[in-house]
Amino acid sequence: MISTRKSRNFAAATAGVFTLAITLAACTPPPSDEGDGGDGDGGGGEVAEGCEDYEQFIEMGDLDGTTVEVYTTITGDEATAQEASYEKYEECTGSTIEYEASDEFEAQIAVRMQSGAAPDIAYIPQPGLLQRLVTDFPGVIKPASEEVTAMVDEFFTDEWKEYGTVDGTLYGSPLGANAKSFVWYSPSMFEEAGYEIPTTWDDMIALSDQIVADGGTPWCAGIASGDATGWPATDFLEDVVLRTAGPDVYDQWIAHEIPFNDPQIVEALDAAGEILKNPEYVNGGLGDVSSIATTDWDAGGFPILDGECYMHRAANFYGVNWQQVREDVEIAEDGDVFAFYLPSQSETEKPLLMAGEFTVAFDDRPEVNAFHAFVASDVWANAKAEVSNAGWVSANSGLDASKLQSPIDQLSNELLASDEYTVRFDASDLMPGPVGSGSFWTEMVNWIANDKSSVDVLTSIEESWPTD
Repeated sequence: MISTRKSRNFAAATAGVFTLAITLAACTPPPSDEGDGGDGDGGGGEVAEGCEDYEQFIEMGDLDGTTVEVYTTITGDEATAQEASYEKYEECTGSTIEYEASDEFEAQIAVRMQSGAAPDIAYIPQPGLLQRLVTDFPGVIKPASEEVTAMVDEFFTDEWKEYGTVDGTLYGSPLGANAKSFVWYSPSMFEEAGYEIPTTWDDMIALSDQIVADGGTPWCAGIASGDATGWPATDFLEDVVLRTAGPDVYDQWIAHEIPFNDPQIVEALDAAGEILKNPEYVNGGLGDVSSIATTDWDAGGFPILDGECYMHRAANFYGVNWQQVREDVEIAEDGDVFAFYLPSQSETEKPLLMAGEFTVAFDDRPEVNAFHAFVASDVWANAKAEVSNAGWVSANSGLDASKLQSPIDQLSNELLASDEYTVRFDASDLMPGPVGSGSFWTEMVNWIANDKSSVDVLTSIEESWPTD
């Protein structure tokens, strides 16, 4: 799953595709920096100074004065960085990007499609949801254009391309990626207490016991997230399945080749419960075990800054949340917070849970196609890295990792690119929608809030698996 730059040049690969567009562009020069619209009175098809990287998109049609609507789950500070990454594109092409983010995306996107009010572009966070939307609404999501397909072939591995493909047709181009197998902690608290970073699961449990013996609370967590409440708990279980049952069983679980409530999955959930349902381990600074269900996921780790807990399992993108508490929070090995790799059973086993979003188009207007190609390109990946403070990385092989602002993101990029790690995509994102973004989320809430047993939770999810 590791991205490696392919030798084939994008321009060469798409030369035939762009031939007609280039001819048209010679008659329709792009807008200048002064916004004069490029009405052909001297531009002669030349791009404005500083817009050279955007020429390939300008050549895809007359984009000046157009508008592209984008609908996504990416909110808050992450949304600010997303919009900032479009500014140069808008300046160079003259196309305006209207950005709309919602915590209710998973529920609302189908409603909008059914009512004929689909956006131009959507960022879909789960391949399973993408498959369901393509199947349930034939023809509404457009197949990726030749230009977008060329970008995906150039900058992403076959595995990433497959995640955006339904029944042999590419619909979604990869956008951002993330590494989820991290535990956030306070380096100074660990140093003051004499604690060391655990390198095996048993070491991590022993450390948790030591923190309890020393009068502390080792873990803090939150899984509330609007209509998506429960997803952080599904991530926790997926990470544990990779560690207790292994990647092969994980793959069988996703494909439903074994039942959702297979004994190996029950064992994994019980192991997760040794942390999340242990009243001595949780929920530092937030309440008892049940408080995990009502604590917003993005606030679940904040008690670390007050010394109320020592560890919080969350992805690299959690890095963007710390400044909600204090603007001067430093993310570094010797800073206020940092993260270590969630250990496995042994130091040689290194499973890594990851995920990402996929861009789809609901219209084939030139400006929509051009923007879709842009966000699949290395141009956008590097523009996004430059404006993201923390919490973002991409599997785009054209990304210059030195532009990533956060050491956790650089570490994520390193882990995603390392042959030492066995990478697997987020299971719930690959499962059928009624499970992956349905019963899996709600039953994990029941597991925490109502103390429902592991067997009963997993059996309820198994019974919800679609039969057709």
